[in-house]
Amino acid sequence: MKLILRYALLFIPLLSLAQLKSPSEFLGYDLGTQFTRHHEVVDYYQYLAEAEPQRMTLIEYGKTNERRPLILATISTKENMQNLDNIREEHMKALNGEGSPDKAIVWLSYNVHGNESVSTEASMQTIYDLFTSKSSYLENTVVLIDPCINPDGRDRYVNWYNQFKNSPNQIDPNSKEHHENWWSGRSNHYMFDLNRDWAWLTQVESQQRLKQFNKWLPHVHVDFHEQGVNNPYYFAPAAEPFHEVITDFQREFQETIGKNHAKYFDENGWFYFTKEVFDLLYPSYGDTYPTYNGGIGMTYEQGGGGRGGLGITTSIGDTLTLKDRISHHLTTGLSTVEVASKNASKLNDEFKKFYLNKNFKYKSYVLNGNPDKLEVLASLLDKHEIKYQAGTNSTVKGYSYTTGKTGSLKSTDQSLVISSNQPKSTLVKVLFEPMAKLSDSVTYDITAWSLPYAYGLDAIASESNFSGSSAAPKKPELKNIDANKYAYLADWNSMKDAQFLAELLRNKVRVRYAHKPFTLDGISHERGTLIITKSDNKQLKNFNDILNTASANHAKELISTNTGFVESGKDFGSGYVDVIQNLNIAVLSGEPTSTLRFGEIWNFFEQQLDYPISVLDEDYFTRVDLAKYDILILPDGRGYNSFLTTYNKEKIKDWVKRGGKLIAMGGAIDGITTSDKDFTLKEKEIKKDSSNTIESFEISEREQIKSAITGAIFKATVDNTNPLAYGYSDTYFTLKLGSRSYNYLENGSAVYLSEGNNVPVSGFAGSEAKKKIAETLIFGTEDMGRGQVIYMVDNPLFRGFWENGKLFFANALFMVN
Repeated sequence: MKLILRYALLFIPLLSLAQLKSPSEFLGYDLGTQFTRHHEVVDYYQYLAEAEPQRMTLIEYGKTNERRPLILATISTKENMQNLDNIREEHMKALNGEGSPDKAIVWLSYNVHGNESVSTEASMQTIYDLFTSKSSYLENTVVLIDPCINPDGRDRYVNWYNQFKNSPNQIDPNSKEHHENWWSGRSNHYMFDLNRDWAWLTQVESQQRLKQFNKWLPHVHVDFHEQGVNNPYYFAPAAEPFHEVITDFQREFQETIGKNHAKYFDENGWFYFTKEVFDLLYPSYGDTYPTYNGGIGMTYEQGGGGRGGLGITTSIGDTLTLKDRISHHLTTGLSTVEVASKNASKLNDEFKKFYLNKNFKYKSYVLNGNPDKLEVLASLLDKHEIKYQAGTNSTVKGYSYTTGKTGSLKSTDQSLVISSNQPKSTLVKVLFEPMAKLSDSVTYDITAWSLPYAYGLDAIASESNFSGSSAAPKKPELKNIDANKYAYLADWNSMKDAQFLAELLRNKVRVRYAHKPFTLDGISHERGTLIITKSDNKQLKNFNDILNTASANHAKELISTNTGFVESGKDFGSGYVDVIQNLNIAVLSGEPTSTLRFGEIWNFFEQQLDYPISVLDEDYFTRVDLAKYDILILPDGRGYNSFLTTYNKEKIKDWVKRGGKLIAMGGAIDGITTSDKDFTLKEKEIKKDSSNTIESFEISEREQIKSAITGAIFKATVDNTNPLAYGYSDTYFTLKLGSRSYNYLENGSAVYLSEGNNVPVSGFAGSEAKKKIAETLIFGTEDMGRGQVIYMVDNPLFRGFWENGKLFFANALFMVN
């Protein structure tokens, strides 16, 4: 983080003598007649910081993957800015029921989706108006403005639009400038949706932003968006379902703000709607996350988006211009600050009430399991400033996440204990609750996300206040390896183990792994155990240094042995001990695939596993020699029927039969298996109701939800003798995002829903959907010639936060042979 002040201080008095420049005056064109590139936006904010040093500070709080700056402006009156540290400290004391704050804190976030580009344009006019015509709003208000949460996506869109637009522009919606390519500007560099990442913090933009957000925890937070061209403006109050933790005041204040917006929209004859579509449940949005931290979180949606351009003809023949869109976002932004300013006292009182001790049903959450997974979860809690402790030698009773019934769990100094008796208690409840209550089954996003399931941990939700020790769970002390040993063994049961393996492979270390359990030196080792021998790595003069470094980098404890002669199981030279190859891996991109699903894979390899991949685009796939690759990954997507021509499908099958490994995910499975006898996986057939009934138009949405699964968690059975499931127990909790279903494989069903497990343990699934997924495959493998096909019906990499699924993907790469 750094304060942005580029120019010499001598220049500031000259600026203050002149009238403050509007965005149009500074940029040299009327705002709304061009799209402003990110560096020009930064320039304008820097200009304002230099022109108004007594009313504004500007920081660079981080950089994107493509090295664009992330900036945050803080503005208020001169007197407030001089007292800013004290204002913030008094506000934050409210978390402990203390302090005497009297200022409203408002945070305005723009352009989280890069091609919803009016947001950033509106931010510049909003901050200018707050300095000029609306400066009275700042007397008892501190306003923080993030003009562009997603600079990489924004510049991707702006550069694309400037490349393809007509001159000056074309309002015909059929024209190219209104139809982005496969990779639109919506997502960030890794094609992640940053508006789904507030809680999971998988992306650098989110991680860096949250550090600043946690310093302020604003009373009001607005996330500015765009929607379809033909939609009128949307603002609060939000739609059902509201999460049960949302207070009456938070609901009421949304209504207060909405009515103020409506007043201005009515005066201008602008259309709008409220209480529809955009609910307040899923915790990782820019409206819900601030709400669960005590604020009034809201989404505002302007019609336009990536199709809007500088102007477009709507379905009713009107012309929607960028200037129109700016006016609407400007109005709601200023109206929000106005309402907050008028209600500063009430906002402060209610914010303090929010942080009083809550009488939640579950007072403590106690988690056991793989130390690596506990450590990764603890790291996430640190980022959210959620407090936790280590356990003590005692037994905890409560709701068991594993069984779904009352149970008990032994707490030790390796356990993770999270109490609801802490300032972030509401966020704790939302992230850890076994099942969120749904006031409405029609939702905008997934309905289940509970972290014990996502991280694959044994957990108890206790109705008692369970006190852990003052310390965090202990980490093992690592020692350098003994250079004179025959071999070194490492267990295989977490993503950290996969990262450790990837580092060894990148450094040309030969690694073996066991297909059978074995016992050596009195220690039992499971399938997947990594075996690193000196004799395999004689060519590496720095072998010991590489091994010690990798062990330290990933906190990986190695067990040394003097022999490969096991006490039970298979010796190290057995055919049941395979060598892991240094793999050439390719992933398909382009129209057949979903950008989000492709991005999850891309991010997995580069930001988590740290292992190289080649990206093969569908445009030139026919010209690619697949023989150069050991693995081909087909991400989920809807376009495979057109991509998998006879030529492409036969090309892929021939490559597999010659020894290739194909990983097909989600919709790609439909494409490769449909009407093809070489693939034994078949879609499950459901007998349709033959009764001839007519539904009223009004209830059709409710009927459709019967066939939907809106992101629900199911308890699956695992065959951990299958290499795809090495490192897992006999149970896995899978996140299903729909009712796509396939029959079991004759051989190779690694993870599946067994009889009676078609009812979710958390989240919503419709009655027809539950019938469809009963006794179906989740992950499986089958041989084809000398190669293998791996099916992933559910997505183990979903949004990068389903931690317990990642080892399945690593197994698909390294263990299935």
